[in-house]
Amino acid sequence: MERKVTASIRKPKRVVERNMALLGDLMQFLLAEPRVLASLPSNFELVILPDDDPEMRLYNLRLLDTFADKDKPIVFARLKSSKRANWRKTQPSLYVPLAV
Repeated sequence: MERKVTASIRKPKRVVERNMALLGDLMQFLLAEPRVLASLPSNFELVILPDDDPEMRLYNLRLLDTFADKDKPIVFARLKSSKRANWRKTQPSLYVPLAV
């Protein structure tokens, strides 16, 4: 029996803008590192987990729990969000859980 997390998590301010900024940073990294992009599964769910923004991290995990397609692989991307961090110095960490 599949269960979803039901704890209430407050929607962060400017959530769309904040997630778009994080996605932009991640895309810059992936375009500059084509070998990393090529290693990702095709047609996956992306979950961005900002290391320095626990409110956004929890909210994005909640979105995964609520809307994820269980037939798609998940890629977790951990990165810094503060003040448009330089991804060349602090590269994102990408994780693809193994299905068992």
